Amino acid sequence: MKKDTSWKQVGRWYDEIVSKDGHTYHKEVIFPELKKWYTFKESDAVLDLGCGQGILARELPKGVDYCGIDAAKPLIQKAKGYSKHPFFIGDVTKPLEVERKDFSHVFIILALQNMQEGEKAILNGAKHLRKGGKLVLILNHPCYRIPRQSSWGVDEGKKMQYRRIDRYCTPMEIPIQMHPSQKERSEKTFTYHHPISTYVEWMVKGGFSLTKLEEWRSHKSSTGKWAKMENRAREEFPLFLAIEGTIR
Repeated sequence: MKKDTSWKQVGRWYDEIVSKDGHTYHKEVIFPELKKWYTFKESDAVLDLGCGQGILARELPKGVDYCGIDAAKPLIQKAKGYSKHPFFIGDVTKPLEVERKDFSHVFIILALQNMQEGEKAILNGAKHLRKGGKLVLILNHPCYRIPRQSSWGVDEGKKMQYRRIDRYCTPMEIPIQMHPSQKERSEKTFTYHHPISTYVEWMVKGGFSLTKLEEWRSHKSSTGKWAKMENRAREEFPLFLAIEGTIR
């Protein structure tokens, strides 16, 4: 049975973290990197699936059309308060209540892994793109950032920090307690893990050619006794995977 995986029950908490301007990872990693990929024109139109509070809308130049959709009503209400762009409540894994079929870009930023049927979101995005349009996925890195199945370790002999991966190839539904200290009283969300090959398969099925792939590292920097070890580990194990598909 399909779960309600929207973040409506944790909308207030999420808005406190992300707010109007975005989380530090949006501001310091994701949007700076995306600006290296794209220079938007007034003829462009962006469809933002799983848009949350519409952070992407506020990063776009004036004159670029934008539409944001998210299943969480509290986040859409926040988005409407932050921006005058059109935002709609909707499950993006179901047929979209958007008539426009000629968007130049579809973005799914840090949202696909919270969807039980992520493939359907990609296929829906494809239906609303013009020929040559781009679909862009930004994911918590599916190899190195798997909740409950990946962790940091330290080899004291080599003075190296390493990433331990316990599982990778098997698809997993992973419950996440948003407030661990509250234990069973905590609100719960779900993460859906898939290997990278699955995302590629979904995009090819949607009619996309893969045209770009990058792995983005953390912007943070340590100081102190273990700084060299920790900074080297950040350089070796990226936080995010970014994939662009171009509709054929």
